[in-house]
Amino acid sequence: MHLASTSAPTVTPIMLDQLFDQLANDDTFRSDMLADPVSALRGLGISADPSHIPADRSLPSKQVLLANRELIKAKLSGTEDLLYFLLDGKG
Repeated sequence: MHLASTSAPTVTPIMLDQLFDQLANDDTFRSDMLADPVSALRGLGISADPSHIPADRSLPSKQVLLANRELIKAKLSGTEDLLYFLLDGKG
């Protein structure tokens, strides 16, 4: 699972904070993320290649995201595995 980009993939720490805030606190965003992750991420300024979106999607619980936010961010910051990690629901 890789983020699409015209150059190097760029997901800034600010973008990750916004993403985790939305996933941990906004039920509408969570539904949007499951239904159309590309559009949901685009709203945060994150580009994603639709061909890398898993067909069977789930998200980590709000509690998992809140309890492990900094650890998750440390693992994902600067990587291209964001979508797979979030959408497989096993995080």
